Amino acid sequence: MSDLDRPPSPVPPTRVRELDLDKPNAARMYDYYLGGVHNFEPDRLLADKALQVAPWLKDLARLNRAWLRRAVLFMMDQGIRQFLDLGSGIPTAGNVHETAHQVDPEARVVYVDYESVAVHHAHTLLGEQNVPGVGVVWADIREPRSVLDHDEVARLIDFDQPVGLLIAGLMLFIADDYDPAGLVAAYREKCAPGSYLGLSTQTNERADEETAADLAAVLRLYEAADEQMYPRDHATVESWFAGTELVSPGLVLLHEWRPEPDLPEVTTPARLLGYGGVGRVL
Repeated sequence: MSDLDRPPSPVPPTRVRELDLDKPNAARMYDYYLGGVHNFEPDRLLADKALQVAPWLKDLARLNRAWLRRAVLFMMDQGIRQFLDLGSGIPTAGNVHETAHQVDPEARVVYVDYESVAVHHAHTLLGEQNVPGVGVVWADIREPRSVLDHDEVARLIDFDQPVGLLIAGLMLFIADDYDPAGLVAAYREKCAPGSYLGLSTQTNERADEETAADLAAVLRLYEAADEQMYPRDHATVESWFAGTELVSPGLVLLHEWRPEPDLPEVTTPARLLGYGGVGRVL
C-alpha cells in the first residue's frame, strides 16, 4: 500500500473543542437538511424548529450542494486533480471525492473540519469504502497553518501544482472578528497559479421582505447552536476572490452558476439566498 492509499487516523486540532452532543451542531444540522443520518436528537430538534419557520432551508442546502458538484466538475475540466475542501462537514452523498472520481479515480481530496463527530464519521466512512487518495484532517480552518502544515495535507496535496480550493458554505459561520478575507487569502496564497478557488455562502440582500423576516428568525434560532450565521452581501463576498480572476458568469446566485441544461426553473425562496463563484488563481 502506497502513502496515497493509506488513510491515517485523524489527529486532534491544536485547540480541540470539548464535544457536547447536547448542543445542536451546525454541520450535523446541514447533514439533516440534506437527508443524512449523521446527526443527533438536539440537532434534529433545532433543525425542525428552523424548518417550521423557513422550510426552504432544505432547498438552500441542496442548491449549495448542487453548486459544489458543478464547481468540482468545472475544475476537473480545467485539469485539476487535487482538492482541498475546507469546512467539509460530513461527506454525505454527492461529496467531492465521489464527484471527482467519476471523472478520474486518481483524483486526490482532503476534507478539513474541526467538528469531531463530522471528522470521525468521515474517517469511518472512507475507511469502510477503502477510498484511496482521500484524507480527512481534523483542524480549525481559522488557524491556516494547522491545516496547511498538516501531515495529511502534505501527503495528498502538492501545492506546486494547481489545486482546487473549495470553501462551500463555510464562510457563513466565520465571524468578521476572524478576518474572512485574510483567511481566504492565506489558503489562496499557498496555491500555485492556475489553481481555482470555489467559494459559496449565504446572503440576505436579495431576499423579499417575508423571506428576510424568516431568515432573521432562523438566525435567532441558531443562537442555540454551536455556530452562529453571518450572511454577507455581494460586494463583501466578491472581495474574497482577490488574487483570482472570476470565471464566467462571475459571482452569482447559486442556481445561476453554470446551471445544467434542461433542469426545471428554480422557484423556491432559497434561490435568492446564496452566492457562488469560482476564481482562477493568478
